Amino acid sequence: MNNENNGNRYGNTNPRNNREDFRNDSQNGGKRKRRRIVKPAGEIRKITQERPAPKVEKTEIRLNKYISNGGVCSRREADEIISAGRVLVNGEKVTTLGHKVKLEDEITVDGKIISPTKKVYVLLNKPKDFITTTNDPLQRKTVMDLIEDVEAERVYPVGRLDRNTTGILIFTNDGELAQALMHPSGNVSKIYSVELDKPIDQKHFYKLQNGIKLFDGFMKPDKIALVDRDDARKIGVQIHSGRNRVVRRMFEALGYEVVKLDRVIYAGIDKQGLAKGKWRNLTEKEVSQLKRMTRLR
Repeated sequence: MNNENNGNRYGNTNPRNNREDFRNDSQNGGKRKRRRIVKPAGEIRKITQERPAPKVEKTEIRLNKYISNGGVCSRREADEIISAGRVLVNGEKVTTLGHKVKLEDEITVDGKIISPTKKVYVLLNKPKDFITTTNDPLQRKTVMDLIEDVEAERVYPVGRLDRNTTGILIFTNDGELAQALMHPSGNVSKIYSVELDKPIDQKHFYKLQNGIKLFDGFMKPDKIALVDRDDARKIGVQIHSGRNRVVRRMFEALGYEVVKLDRVIYAGIDKQGLAKGKWRNLTEKEVSQLKRMTRLR
């Protein structure tokens, strides 16, 4: 290694030179002269004092996320829609998966403009005589009439409750969560309060416990119990199936008519303190619970 270069790099380490420095110091009254530190000037000083540039927030998101945020569908289904050529970005068809767009871009799906609005989660205590649909050609009362004052461009019901069934109904514009809750693999639990036209026979009660065969397959409740020991017409049923009218059909198959059917708990969320026909926003804790249950978080 070149010793000369070493000295330039690490400073003067020659002992002889050090002794000469001390001798010069003693001649000056034992005080060593301080080296003057030259302050950087001009462009050098400007560069050293310049603060790092602030982080720039990303203004682009993946197209499938934009569509999902707009409440159209889940991201997976958005990929299928994109591949099918049903999406236009600023008037041009985009079929490339992973394509990124800006929030100010105009995105249309099947000719309808969508926007990534703030996600809203609403719980409604549905009364009787309201249809679970966003639009009814017969002009009947729909659940959308009950949430007209929700501050969102568009929300829609997660799943269905038939016209005469009351209780918990969730609305959202979060397409990904909605699809996850409705998908059979989600195994979302629901608890219903059932009132029959007559007391249930003990043999029929046990038969329901073991499961019965319906036209669309075998059905066994997760749990079934009498709500009131003195009134065998009132029964609590817990299921995770999403089949249409399945609770009513279970009892009808055994010769009973369901007089009242009320969904009291959905995915661990209850409607306590919420009057029929009224709605409230889900709490952050409840939204987190739904996402955790559907493995979205």
